[in-house]
Amino acid sequence: MSDELTGYDVPEGHKSGVVTIIGRPNVGKSTLLNAFMQQKIAIVTPRPQTTRARQLGIITEPHYQMVFVDTPGMIKPRHKLDEFMMSAAQETLQDADVILWLVDGSEPVGAGDQIIAGQLRALETAATIILALNKSDLLAAADVLPRTAAYRALLPDAPWILFSAAMGNGRDALWQMLIDALPVGPRYYPADQITDLFVRDIAAELIREQIMLQLREEIPYGVAVRINEFKERENGDTYVNATIFTERDNHKQIIIGAGGAQLRELGAAARQEIEALVEGKVFLELWVKVEPKWRQNEKALRRFGYSASEQSQNK
Repeated sequence: MSDELTGYDVPEGHKSGVVTIIGRPNVGKSTLLNAFMQQKIAIVTPRPQTTRARQLGIITEPHYQMVFVDTPGMIKPRHKLDEFMMSAAQETLQDADVILWLVDGSEPVGAGDQIIAGQLRALETAATIILALNKSDLLAAADVLPRTAAYRALLPDAPWILFSAAMGNGRDALWQMLIDALPVGPRYYPADQITDLFVRDIAAELIREQIMLQLREEIPYGVAVRINEFKERENGDTYVNATIFTERDNHKQIIIGAGGAQLRELGAAARQEIEALVEGKVFLELWVKVEPKWRQNEKALRRFGYSASEQSQNK
């Protein structure tokens, strides 16, 4: 059967929909998305607030198409970048067919969980809300019943599951819950499309990922990465030229390191990730510049892709 709207051939009873993943910072949203996608499209670090913009992952099978939206962790905004992140997270809830609320089951219920639960209870939506308690592998057996009861009390009517995104325990069962919750609908994207991000956008995130992993304290949070040039050379190699922007001169010096050692280490690790992405040899050239208070600057946010208009253009 050919869908009249999109023109894609789909079988009778084909299911499709948007699954929005929400939760506090560092509960495993990007880890789960990458596991479902069976490839890396979202960067993952132990630091909270690693994800800044929504990440789209598309999985197409003969009888369904599932469109995942990975959102920034829900926090109280401190500057305009945080405001953008929270706006991006809230906006995706309105378009969702399924809302997957991810919590860290290895930790007690926190104030952030209670706030999100209140927002979900007040949300006027026909979407199915699923409560998923992640990190079951870190949860002691004696804590399973009281911990699950505490989280379920926040949203008593929601179907729920205890699982581990990283280890895989219960992940297949969660996947089936998502399929069951999808409404009947058309295919919105070609079967071979896995994300709406350009390769250069993912490359910028892979560079930022290494900054998050290798540098400490506030420095990574004051960093943005812009790809200046991304092209395939005649010999098949990929040339990438990128600028790392930071808010302070002393942070620039730390990123560069003594004799450029830190920048070379960042570049080497990021190059390996980008090579895995493009499946070929990469020549990566990195520059570091100071952009004072860019997280509070609307023009800078737009330039680095952190604005509502930029997000809507990528939808």
